Amino acid sequence: MDARDTILVVDGDHALRESLCAYLVRQGMRATGAADGRAMRGALLGATVDLVVLDATAPGEGLALCAEIRAGRRHALPILMVAANDDRTDRVLGLEMGADDFLSKPFSPRELAARIRAVLRRTRMLPPAPSAAGAPAALGFGDWRVDTAARRLLGHGGEAVALGGAEYRLLRAFLDHPQRVLTRAQLLHLTHGADAAAFDRSIDLLVSRLRRRLDDGPRDPRYIKTLRNKGYVFSRQVDILAA
Repeated sequence: MDARDTILVVDGDHALRESLCAYLVRQGMRATGAADGRAMRGALLGATVDLVVLDATAPGEGLALCAEIRAGRRHALPILMVAANDDRTDRVLGLEMGADDFLSKPFSPRELAARIRAVLRRTRMLPPAPSAAGAPAALGFGDWRVDTAARRLLGHGGEAVALGGAEYRLLRAFLDHPQRVLTRAQLLHLTHGADAAAFDRSIDLLVSRLRRRLDDGPRDPRYIKTLRNKGYVFSRQVDILAA
């Protein structure tokens, strides 16, 4: 991880926010705090931010702020969401709205720093830009196009569909292995790398999110098919397109 990585901590608890920022600075990162959505927006406009630590209960509705980031110009910005240990609803909603990871309170600053490093490593494991490795500038399937340089999903009319980092990694895993059965364990490795946890059913939630982005109904899917007791397969042909 780059020692200059900047972490934005969005939390309404002043004491906790300041202590977390201080710890992250001691860990070799830059860290800045924001008490609410307004302060978060100002921080994102005023500086380069590499990852957001976002409290699901932050003033301005943390879940809504997560969705706002995913729909905006910083759609690919990694988000690590935190919430109370017993609030499973926030956990599920946060992941559905595009959070890259979720951490339950109470947690230790050391665990937070480890999770931040893991999310940043996974983000940087994304397929390289075409100039870096001769990768295709764009991929096409059905009515969709993927701009691999900008890491954006584009519809038939050119409209952009916001994808979280994990959603993009899953889509690229499918596009890089079309018409091939991929087990949950394989998809977990392709999307989370060496940091993959044992909870492979999280892939089901991620597939569900990606299907919604692609308007791909689970009952009669056009793109991602479920194979009982085997995994998933991306059933469409993938074409390499001109930039």
